[in-house]
Amino acid sequence: MIDWSKERVLVTGGASFIGSHLVEDLVKAGATVRVADDFSSGERENLDAVRDQIEVVEGNLKNAEFTDRATQDIDTVFHLAADHGGRGYISNYPANCATNMALDNIVYGSAAENGVERITFASSACTYPTDIQQNRKRLQEDMVSFDERGGAYADEVYGWAKLMGERSLQAYHEQYDIDASIVRIFTAYGPRENETHAIVALMAKAYARQDPFRIWGDGEQTRNFTYVKDITRALRLAAENITDATPVNAGISRYVSINEVVDAIFTHLDWEPSEREYMTDKPVGVRHRAADTTRAETLLDWEPEYTLEAGLKNTLDWYTTNRDREYVRENLETLLHER
Repeated sequence: MIDWSKERVLVTGGASFIGSHLVEDLVKAGATVRVADDFSSGERENLDAVRDQIEVVEGNLKNAEFTDRATQDIDTVFHLAADHGGRGYISNYPANCATNMALDNIVYGSAAENGVERITFASSACTYPTDIQQNRKRLQEDMVSFDERGGAYADEVYGWAKLMGERSLQAYHEQYDIDASIVRIFTAYGPRENETHAIVALMAKAYARQDPFRIWGDGEQTRNFTYVKDITRALRLAAENITDATPVNAGISRYVSINEVVDAIFTHLDWEPSEREYMTDKPVGVRHRAADTTRAETLLDWEPEYTLEAGLKNTLDWYTTNRDREYVRENLETLLHER
């Protein structure tokens, strides 16, 4: 068990959607927190609640000198920084996503040189082989293997970069004896997420009263949408309980279709379009995705606490409070495709 009140913690990408929630959790636990972010997608406003209680250093973590400074006098690193976005972004900007491989190794190398005790890496469900996600089969961590020929077949360049981030961290654990843990995040959503990701994209379209309402694919593709506070709790528990870079899933086991999410959003907003337009030419990724969380339950005593209904309500309340409807309507296409 870690006494967070005695920990000096660095959160890379700490101004991001997930990162900022994690920072708040760590501050509440008493940790001394430093955030390193270049604010290319993270927002300063995300840190408003704890602004006076944390240190923020701005810079690009691909710059070794900056990363060296960021990791000095740190006990624990939560590495969330990455070039990423929703399905449209990772499909259209593979070279951007490929730079995450350099980013990860610069962070790990600086942490090792500066005597960091532990690193927790925010990985992704995109590390799983795509060919086993056409039918409903819950994903188990050992479905990815570095020891068997053909044991890896990740989802787009972003997934391969995350997978290499995992393998690199395992190598740093082996060579430098750094405590390491890996959390494979399954379709996180919640307040502060941007419109390039599925749930907030759908909320933005409904809030802007898009009609016909456009849905990528046929709407029957499924994901296991996981509320952000469940994700950040998994990250902290992984840091506390895993030292050998064993990966764990953080997701719900329920298959949720895009159509089901859309219906719930319309109900919450008390609005329904006259027509739904299914855009089957758009990138939608794998057909079905849900997590087997047996390992997280066993190693972390973790399971999701938020229902989809509660999480959607929290996220919609945040979105409609913090977004101007006319601005969203006028800038919808940009919001849906830019980080």
